[in-house]
Amino acid sequence: MLKTQSFIFYLIIITLFSTLVVSDHRSNSNVFGKYTSPSSLGLKREKLSHLHFYFHDIVSGKNATAVRVAGTSSNNSSLPLFGDIYMIDDPLTINPDINSKTVGKAQGMYAYSSQTEMSLLMVLNFAFTEGKYNGSTLSVLARNEAFNTVREMPIVGGTGSFRFARGYAQARTHSITLVHAIVEYNVFLFHY
Repeated sequence: MLKTQSFIFYLIIITLFSTLVVSDHRSNSNVFGKYTSPSSLGLKREKLSHLHFYFHDIVSGKNATAVRVAGTSSNNSSLPLFGDIYMIDDPLTINPDINSKTVGKAQGMYAYSSQTEMSLLMVLNFAFTEGKYNGSTLSVLARNEAFNTVREMPIVGGTGSFRFARGYAQARTHSITLVHAIVEYNVFLFHY
């Protein structure tokens, strides 16, 4: 009988201690992850936005906006640019004319990632500087098949007005020379 009472006593103590530890853990502010309601972050209804702008990539001259930072000097592949990496700080404008109103910058890098076709790995942010999107960014991580008429690339996130952004960008080459490529972008995204 004494062993049974001792066992029950210890079982009650262990149960109480476990409950205290679990409840203390849930109220602890040092918890790694926890549920947060969207409204606690000021998030209301999700919106669908369409942005339209032109991307200017200038690869040489005194006003170059793209600079080769890595690559091979001799290349045995069928595509001579394979492996080249460029850092960019390209203006985004409202019209194809580079002197039209600037709405932001495309900042990041692209790399020639195929040995057989003109395909780029794009890792960049669209950093906006105009209107209600001033200070907001969108992030792109994508494959860009540069010679396709229309290329679709995912929007994988954003900041500011574009928090929790997801969507896609359609890129269409407007014009291209050996020095200056102008690409039209239509971006469709969900955000709060």
